[in-house]
Amino acid sequence: MISSWRRRRAGRRAAKDQGRGENGDSELTIPTHFRCSISLDLMKDPVTLSTGITYDRESIETWIEAGNKTCPISNQALKSLEPIPNHAIRKMIQDWCVDNQSYGIERIPTPRIPVSSVVVAEILSEITMASKRGDQEVCLQLVAKIKALWKESERNKRCIMANNTGSLLSAAFETFAKASFNRNDAVLEEILSALALLFPLDGEAMSCLGSAASLHCMVRFLKGGDLSGRRNAVLALKEILSSDERKVNALSEIEGSLEALVKLIKEPICPSSTKASLMAIYHVVNSSFPKETIVERFVEMGLVSLLLEMLVDAERSICEKALGILDGICRSEKGREKPYDHALTIPVLVKKILRVSDLATEFSVSIIWELCKNEKREEGGVLVLEALQVGAFQKLLLLLQVGCAERTKEKATELLKLLNLHRDRLECIDSMDFKDLKRPF
Repeated sequence: MISSWRRRRAGRRAAKDQGRGENGDSELTIPTHFRCSISLDLMKDPVTLSTGITYDRESIETWIEAGNKTCPISNQALKSLEPIPNHAIRKMIQDWCVDNQSYGIERIPTPRIPVSSVVVAEILSEITMASKRGDQEVCLQLVAKIKALWKESERNKRCIMANNTGSLLSAAFETFAKASFNRNDAVLEEILSALALLFPLDGEAMSCLGSAASLHCMVRFLKGGDLSGRRNAVLALKEILSSDERKVNALSEIEGSLEALVKLIKEPICPSSTKASLMAIYHVVNSSFPKETIVERFVEMGLVSLLLEMLVDAERSICEKALGILDGICRSEKGREKPYDHALTIPVLVKKILRVSDLATEFSVSIIWELCKNEKREEGGVLVLEALQVGAFQKLLLLLQVGCAERTKEKATELLKLLNLHRDRLECIDSMDFKDLKRPF
């Protein structure tokens, strides 16, 4: 008798056609008609094509999705691209697995039949009708069914995506949002959680989600929803603002909307919600028609200090988004007041040059350029001296040598000229060494 460990090892070999029996001599061979003709592995979900040849579902669907419309073995044209489950072969394979348990072969589970486009279309039609008549319970059940099907398999995901699900769910969301006097938060949260699986959405869906009623609903979730509701709401807002900057004013006019976005950064739920909130704020600050009052509101909320402290040890994605927001804020006269007074501003920005990514470098140079260019002369060029002290001159010289975008090159050149005027006033130190700075932070 071989040990249990050797039995498990034998089983693994058997699955690869190399397993051995108890006597150590006999070799277990997978019957040829149990193998997929494409992968040559034991079929887990055998399906038959219109040509009568059976394959494993995963293998043949990969073949069909690649654009092939013929049978791999016979090369005959397929009358239908929808494979039919072969229950007889599957039952035989399962019986064979059970008979060979001693070799370590595990019984293949009965596969779930993938959802069809017809079934998905029927569910979506019922959701649309339920939303029009205001039937929350039915709509809840149907949306939950869509989510369950989505989680079952990659094929289901593709089928759901191909049936205009995002647009129909967005329309249902808008319908229930308009009836806000009924406080349909349960059904709205369920629809929004389903939509979060489908991002990015098309223009029709974005139009529904960007309506006044939908925006008010999502801001309500941001301000007082549960963790899941707040996460899904900010993900949706990020998508809306990135697809249509005209929604910036509509969002900013909703009471508490900007405060709710900042709160998600102050009190993070998860990395995805933090990044989504940063992106939403980025689109607000950098829209083509931002209001000065919007920037002032963000500054009053303490956003500048929050971003600077976040930048000290932020990972790449968050760092780029935070710098992008600061760049937008510093284009405003009111927005520059707080960075001028914050001790971390120049040291952190100089540190990020050539350390994170090209995008982070461009933002950092742009912010330093905005601050130094607009610094009041009566202040004696404090920021210029500080930038020089923490190694900005060397960093900018290196940046010009390694290359960068033309606009960034222009700003770096202007900064170098400005810094060069003060090089005789103090000794430059390495940008990584902040211990000699007199300003506490």
